Amino acid sequence: MITNDVLRRVRYALQLNDKKMLEIFASVDNPIDENYLHSIIAKEGEDNFVFCRDSLLSLFLDGLIDAKRGKKEGSSPILLPAKAVISNNDILRKLRIALNFKEEDMLAALDSVEFPVSKAELSALFRKKDYRNYKVCGDQLLRNFLNGITKRFRGTESEV
Repeated sequence: MITNDVLRRVRYALQLNDKKMLEIFASVDNPIDENYLHSIIAKEGEDNFVFCRDSLLSLFLDGLIDAKRGKKEGSSPILLPAKAVISNNDILRKLRIALNFKEEDMLAALDSVEFPVSKAELSALFRKKDYRNYKVCGDQLLRNFLNGITKRFRGTESEV
């Protein structure tokens, strides 16, 4: 999934308006203006579309964690190194933390969109990369999880 799509889907699922999105970006010492926000949440092919950098999505998700769970004292957002890519596993992990989801919540979100995953498969997504049971989170699983949280928080599946 492209980062713009993830950002747009999270915004829709959690019903975040422009003001809240700008506050989240500002809370991680990365203020952006409203025009740029509209460019990174635009769909591909639209005139004002600008590709959302992985580091920007990572910062947004860190800010979302702070907004939903409160900012930890002495912590600062972790910047991705230049040209680093945020993995679907990292996106899933950050969303899980931000939404304060337990294993059952994640499984329920996936079941609600008829994408059942076993507990073992789910836990493999959150293991360290070098662990033998680590599993890469595919685009389909991430997309279905985003649809599941949309269904949970909005009552409908995403049409974004």
